[in-house]
Amino acid sequence: MFTLYAIPNCDTVKKARMWLAEHRIDYTFYDYKKQGIDRQTIEHWLTQKTWEELVNRSGQTWKKLPDSEKPTDAKGAIALMIDKPSVIRRPLIESNGQIVALGFKADDYEKTFS
Repeated sequence: MFTLYAIPNCDTVKKARMWLAEHRIDYTFYDYKKQGIDRQTIEHWLTQKTWEELVNRSGQTWKKLPDSEKPTDAKGAIALMIDKPSVIRRPLIESNGQIVALGFKADDYEKTFS
């Protein structure tokens, strides 16, 4: 079973969800904008990806941050992701505790979910 971590109104997430539906891939949707995200989950993800990979530095949430609030290390990134989960790159898809996809690229999804 897959868990898709994201926010529902993101265009990239909409594309990923459409792709998953078209390919009949079942998943649980975790809306971290509404449900929040905890330190333990983020720290677990950081055993698999760097904080630079997890933080979406091309998104509006990041761009609107003053430079003084932009993290320069994992500790600062964790605090930011907890406080503003929309800064987490999305969608993040996990299965059995492992990140299987981060972001959306149809070619990558084809390889991952085939």
